[in-house]
Amino acid sequence: MNGVQVRSAERALSVGMWLIVGGAMLYSVLTVTPLMAAHTPRAWVWTAPILPLVVDAAVVIVVRLDSVLARLGGRGGRWPVALRWMTGVMTLALNVGDSALHHDAVGVAVHAVAPLLLIVTAETGLAYRRAIAAAVAALKAEERSEREAREQAADDREEAAAQRGREAREHEARLAREQREHEAALAREEAERQERARREEQERAEAWAREERAERERREREREQQQHDREQRERAAAETREREARKRAEQERRERQERAEQAERERAALLAAGRATEKQSEDRARAIVRAAFDAGLPVRAAAELTGWSTGWVNSRYQELRDTPAPKALEGAVS
Repeated sequence: MNGVQVRSAERALSVGMWLIVGGAMLYSVLTVTPLMAAHTPRAWVWTAPILPLVVDAAVVIVVRLDSVLARLGGRGGRWPVALRWMTGVMTLALNVGDSALHHDAVGVAVHAVAPLLLIVTAETGLAYRRAIAAAVAALKAEERSEREAREQAADDREEAAAQRGREAREHEARLAREQREHEAALAREEAERQERARREEQERAEAWAREERAERERREREREQQQHDREQRERAAAETREREARKRAEQERRERQERAEQAERERAALLAAGRATEKQSEDRARAIVRAAFDAGLPVRAAAELTGWSTGWVNSRYQELRDTPAPKALEGAVS
């Protein structure tokens, strides 16, 4: 018998037992309620179904808990047995009570069927459940033994495979170690070769750097020398330009001074001519007015020197005031 068959039998037992319990409860309620109504005050007749329901509820509790304990392989002790038989006896008494009060032997026999069937079914179902639980436990123990045997065989196979794997790994590790040692030797040789090449390259780079530094210093000295020569030439050219500028300035100063002295002599000559006896020409009159203006003479004195009217002389003075004095004359006046 396998687990599926055991579960099928247990399911059939549960269904059949609950059908019997449900039918017995319904029959008990229908049978006991008239008896309770006949022995209950009229005002409380509606409470007649309560007692059969309470007794049947106790039956349901007993059956349900017995099935759970049987499935778990446990026992509830004396009290569950007492409750089971007490509810069975109470159900039997309530069902046959009315027929017994009327001295109806046939009614007693008929109404005793359902309670007796419920009592015997409860006890039988409990025995069946315990037997099924024991069979399930034995089946599980057998399955567990087989599983343990399979697991042990699998462990043995895994251990053998692991042993072979360890040996293979050790062989591979030995080959890998030898390969690493060979590669390490090649790597050392390559590293030494690269180190020699690096040192040679470094020496060449240092020699090139020294040559480059010497060349750069030479170019720097040449550039500094060229800069020094250029600065000397620029200083010499600047000194030459400065001397030439001083010479030109001195020459211009002497020329301005000569022009000023010439203008001063001319002005003095114009002013030294004295009072005019006749009206001078306009050009000469303008020159005398200019000399008088530069000398700061009043308009009337300039008019006497030119022979022109004071109004004309005043107009020329105003023109001279409005016209900036030439630089040459300014330098001469100063």
